[in-house]
Amino acid sequence: MTADLLPLRLIHALATLYMMLILLNWLGPWMEFDIRSGRFAWIARLTDPLVDAIRKRMPSLGPVDFAPMAAVLSVWILREVIVRVVAQSMT
Repeated sequence: MTADLLPLRLIHALATLYMMLILLNWLGPWMEFDIRSGRFAWIARLTDPLVDAIRKRMPSLGPVDFAPMAAVLSVWILREVIVRVVAQSMT
């Protein structure tokens, strides 16, 4: 790996990790994994601000909460845009 690609890979990896944490926070209760307390409470503190902001802006769709999926999609799109902009600025 060359040093000039390191920022791109770091941005990509951190955004991917954040998406995985959002999914873990969303699926945790279904897997009987308590994400809100104990040593994994930092996951909820890290992901809830984005998910809650999206949840406030989304219409209610019944018992299913689509805010985490919208958050993952938003982070994915943002990741792609940032990586492309940084890559173009490096050339």
